[in-house]
Amino acid sequence: MAVAEKVEFKTKVKRMKLEDMDISIGKKTRLHRMLYEHGPSNGTLMILPIDQGIEHGPLNFFVNPPSEDPEFQFKLALEGGYSAIAVHIGLAQKYSRKYCGKVPLLLKINGKTNIPSDDEAFSALTSSVEDAVKLGADGVGYTLFVGSPRQDEDFRQLNEVRYQCEKYGMPLIVWAYPRGSAIETKGGKDSLYAVDYAARLACEFGVDIVKINVPKIEESKLDKCPKPYNTLNYSYDQAIAKVVHSAGRTMVLFSGGSKESDVDLLKKAKAAMDNGATGLIFGRNLWQREYSEAMRISGELKKILLAS
Repeated sequence: MAVAEKVEFKTKVKRMKLEDMDISIGKKTRLHRMLYEHGPSNGTLMILPIDQGIEHGPLNFFVNPPSEDPEFQFKLALEGGYSAIAVHIGLAQKYSRKYCGKVPLLLKINGKTNIPSDDEAFSALTSSVEDAVKLGADGVGYTLFVGSPRQDEDFRQLNEVRYQCEKYGMPLIVWAYPRGSAIETKGGKDSLYAVDYAARLACEFGVDIVKINVPKIEESKLDKCPKPYNTLNYSYDQAIAKVVHSAGRTMVLFSGGSKESDVDLLKKAKAAMDNGATGLIFGRNLWQREYSEAMRISGELKKILLAS
C-alpha cells in the first residue's frame, strides 16, 4: 500500500462570479435571477433537488412521509428562500403552477432507476431543453456518469443537450457523478481522484454549473487510486479546494448526499463555501426532516451562504 503524505494544496481558490462567465445574454439573465433575485441573493446558490423519486424510488420518503407529496418540497423552496427547485418534468407540470415566478425552476431532463447495477450506468433523456423553455425554467439539469463503460453514449447525449442549451440561452447544470465498474477499481466513486476528474470534465465539456460530491480521503482505498492521488492525503478543506480549482471557470455546487446530522451538514456547507463553491444543492438532508426542522436548517444554511 502506498504511504500517504501530508500535503498542502496551496492554490487560493476564488468563487466563480457571474460577471466572469463568458456566456450568452439568455444564460446570464436566467442565472442572475437565481443568484441575485432569489435565495440568499448575494451571488450564491441554495438549490432544493427532488429528483430522488426517479433515482431511488419511493423509499426515500418513508423517513418523512409528508415529503412524498411534492407540495412539501415546493412549499419549502418558497418559504425557505431557495434559489431554485430541481425536478423532473412530471412534477414541474403537475405541481409548479402556483409557484411560477416565485421559485425558479431547474428542469432535470435525464434520469435512471437504481434497479439495475451501476456497473454500466447511463441516464437517459426524460424530457428536453425545449420543455424547460416552455415551462419557464431558469436552467436544465443533466446527470453525467463519469467513467461509466457507456460514456460514449453519455458524451453524445450531453453534447446534444449542450447544443440545445446554447440555442435557447439555457444554463446547463450537470450532476457529474463518477459511476461504473472501472471507477470502483480506481479508488471508488467518492475518491479525490474520481471527483476531481468529474469536476475537470464538466469544465472541458462546456458546462455552466457542476454539481459534485465532497471527496472522501480514505487511506484504505488510496492504493487503488492512480498516481499521484494514491500518495495524497489532503485535509477535508484542501480536497474541496482542489476539486473547485479543477472545475476552472465553472460554478460549483456541492451535493448533500444522504441525510446527516445537523453538525456534519453545516460543517460540509461551511467548508464548501470557504473553499470557492458557488453554492449548495441539498435535498434529502432538508426534506427528510419534519417541516419546521427543514425550515430551521434552511435558515442556518442561508446564514452560511450570506456570510461567505
